[in-house]
Amino acid sequence: MPSHPARRIPCYGRRRDPSAPLEPSQVRQIITRSNSGGLTVSADIVSVKVWGEFALFTRPELKVERLSYPLMTPSAARGVLDAIVYRPQMSWHVRRITVLEPTFPADFPKQAAQQPYRLIGIRRNEIQGKIAPRTVEGWMKSPSSFEPYLVDSAGREGAQGQNRTQRNSLILQHVAYRIDATPLLTNRANRPRAKPEDEEDHGLDTPAKYVGMFQRRVVKGQYFHCPYLGCREFACHFAAPDGSEKPLAGWSESLGLMLYDIRFDPKGANRPGFFFAKVDKGVLHCDTKGPGPNGEAPVEVLGWD
Repeated sequence: MPSHPARRIPCYGRRRDPSAPLEPSQVRQIITRSNSGGLTVSADIVSVKVWGEFALFTRPELKVERLSYPLMTPSAARGVLDAIVYRPQMSWHVRRITVLEPTFPADFPKQAAQQPYRLIGIRRNEIQGKIAPRTVEGWMKSPSSFEPYLVDSAGREGAQGQNRTQRNSLILQHVAYRIDATPLLTNRANRPRAKPEDEEDHGLDTPAKYVGMFQRRVVKGQYFHCPYLGCREFACHFAAPDGSEKPLAGWSESLGLMLYDIRFDPKGANRPGFFFAKVDKGVLHCDTKGPGPNGEAPVEVLGWD
């Protein structure tokens, strides 16, 4: 998918005094272009399109010899949004994921390009274990005892020759999506900061505030860490939608249970949640708080109380 030049998004209701409280009438509104080419005003929704050559949204039941879901999961979409803007005062609530027509190389097979998604097999060198924290602490106290943990250890003797393991994966090829999400405030919003936040407006924490922050960073191509499509090896491009996107309107399919997200517990009891995924005219409805684009009921997450 071709990239687009950065465009300055106009901001309305800008406060002249940064220390003044934020008034409701001064909420910053973001101007985005809809698929029809017209202008729509949204104060609490962000939209971003992402695309890449490869993607791997691993099924939990097949995480050794990995097999990807047919499209991006809500947790992977949240990871992309967090890579662009992350603040403890808010969290991203993914509402829907739209599958777009990607741009293929000139020599790409025409029959494969007509499929809603494409799976290819690859083999990668991985490791069988990981370095224990106590081992790292020992290296810090005695740097001379450091021993590298090599992934590509074929032909080496001793323990270094046992690190590598080759694993197959079925991954997606040439994908493009549009993510629509809403920032939700957490219990840390509107509380004193431990330290000043970069590029953060003064005033109250509101969804519109983080929408504006997100849109500015998308236009400038900024991110906290490189966003990726399921695996860090598969980095992705991102840009603001400009109305030229073409959803895969001909793809409707029930995908069964799909990973929604994982609730991370500070005590270590992480709990995955699943939902019944259904693609309707290229759109995956995954909003747990509101109806879908075609009037679908809010999705129900299984595995969470």
